[in-house]
Amino acid sequence: MQFHRRDVLLGASAALTLPAFAQAAPSPRDSKAQSLIDSIAEMLLSEGPEGATSLGIDNGKRAQLKHKLGDRSPAGQQAFMGRLKSSVADLSKINRDELSDTMRVNVDVVQTSFESGLAGFAFPYGDVAVGGWRNSPYVVVQNVGAFLDTPRLLTTDHTIKTKDDADAYLDRMKAYAAQIEGETERLKVAATHGVIAPDFLLDKCLKQIKIARSGDPAAWELVTSLTTRTKDIKGNFGPQAVEICAKQIIPALDRQIAELEKHRAQAKSDAGVWKFADGDAYYAWALSAGTTTKMTPDDVHAMGLEQVKELHARMDTILRDQGYKDGSVGARMTAIGNDPRFKYPDNDEGRAEIMTFLNARVADIRNRMPQAFNTLVKGNVEVKRLPLSEEPGAPGAYGGPGSIDGTIPGKFWINLHTTNLHRRYSLPDLAYHESIPGHVWQGEYTFKLPLVRSILQFNAYSEGWALYAEQLADELGVYDSNPVERLGYLQSIAFRACRLVVDTGLHAKRWTRQQAITWFAETNGSGIEEVTSEVDRYCSWPGQACGYKVGHSEINRLREKAKTALGAKYDFKAFNDAVVLGGNVPMLTLGRVIDRHIKERA
Repeated sequence: MQFHRRDVLLGASAALTLPAFAQAAPSPRDSKAQSLIDSIAEMLLSEGPEGATSLGIDNGKRAQLKHKLGDRSPAGQQAFMGRLKSSVADLSKINRDELSDTMRVNVDVVQTSFESGLAGFAFPYGDVAVGGWRNSPYVVVQNVGAFLDTPRLLTTDHTIKTKDDADAYLDRMKAYAAQIEGETERLKVAATHGVIAPDFLLDKCLKQIKIARSGDPAAWELVTSLTTRTKDIKGNFGPQAVEICAKQIIPALDRQIAELEKHRAQAKSDAGVWKFADGDAYYAWALSAGTTTKMTPDDVHAMGLEQVKELHARMDTILRDQGYKDGSVGARMTAIGNDPRFKYPDNDEGRAEIMTFLNARVADIRNRMPQAFNTLVKGNVEVKRLPLSEEPGAPGAYGGPGSIDGTIPGKFWINLHTTNLHRRYSLPDLAYHESIPGHVWQGEYTFKLPLVRSILQFNAYSEGWALYAEQLADELGVYDSNPVERLGYLQSIAFRACRLVVDTGLHAKRWTRQQAITWFAETNGSGIEEVTSEVDRYCSWPGQACGYKVGHSEINRLREKAKTALGAKYDFKAFNDAVVLGGNVPMLTLGRVIDRHIKERA
């Protein structure tokens, strides 16, 4: 199915221009709007202090945020919803016709994000990501919950240089216990609405949370990270941390485990949200949030089938050149995936080999960036293995930018639960998606935009860009000497097209989990371990997986539009700059950014 712009959600109505890469002082006509979005940014940081830490701005006037965590209780969620409503009302009073083109983009991004979030909060259950990507009908599941998020934040992003930093860490440990208690209350509310995660997700979740709960707290990374980093700071931080674990965190985890086990006793194996009383409405919202479009499940399903067919035709040519001529593309990719030449040893030596390989590829692609962009960022990234307690329920990898000041590098998290998740021909593409020129690279451009633009993001843009980053790597010649790696890249893009089919299949067409796994593995030749983890992710994050290919398709449609309109004046690097400098936006807003780019270069 062809993707038309008429399918995209409406955003700002006026023509847009690109924001300058370096922030300029707002014009007099923009001052009021600038003050409002600045105050909204501070509100968002107050509601989610974790964001201030991730961005490296939990200091100075925001120093107290380092002592706090977001309120995950029912009351906290209601209070946040009230602030979103108030902000939308304030934004609606702004006369858009009086704003500069750049400020219209900023206001549109905030209002679109908040309105989508409020639509999600209308459902009396689940986890709503305002300006983020992780919307879930389940408060706690194998890839959602404080038991995953907060220890990682504290051990990875919370810096400790002073006694106050260490005291802040202890305060956050106490707040972590409160987060768990708040989520447990929301689990109880969800159960009254019949919202129970599938049994197979709860089994994974319970296994993970029990790992997090197990052992001597003094040996928990949550504690050892603090004691290691405070060895030269006066204070008894270790004993205090152990006491907080024993008296607050462990009892909170025990109560959450008990509630999850009650859910498990009621759970069924139905995978999709269609099983909820308002499941169709919930999925319609989740799909719109994930794609920033008005595409229906049928539209998305058909688009996926068509694009899989097109991509497999390209893969077929390479497979034949490699001597794989018989059977479907999926069957032949399965055969390659089973070839020992492309596997890593499933042990610590194999894991070390993967880490070395990924670091080398990140370094190589960073050196190629001047060929694709006129405006460059640093690409500040480190490759890290996921925490052990997170790996069983996590995808193969994910990544994102670090702090604005550069003191905290961006992360390319790799899941090494088993090396069987990865193949030698597929890892390069994964590196480009998660790090450079993908999530880490793109995220650094937002640091030059107003603060609220670093906080808010849209899944279709974020993931569409990351797929486009994979394409850029191919266009920069990284696979010219290794066609099997190009095959891995094409399989990755087809993998995302398969997601369109599987996500809608699960949540709108009532596919079973096994049906989804079988179709995915047989169609694309992806490994069963990888596919199973992916399908489980779609069950807990409905609609999110559809943003990748929808966003990627729209960026390429806009590139073809620019080529046609500009002819000899089209410039590859200038187009890439236009997409990334415009910031993370809804898809229609991106279309207007490119329209302005065309007008300025014509």
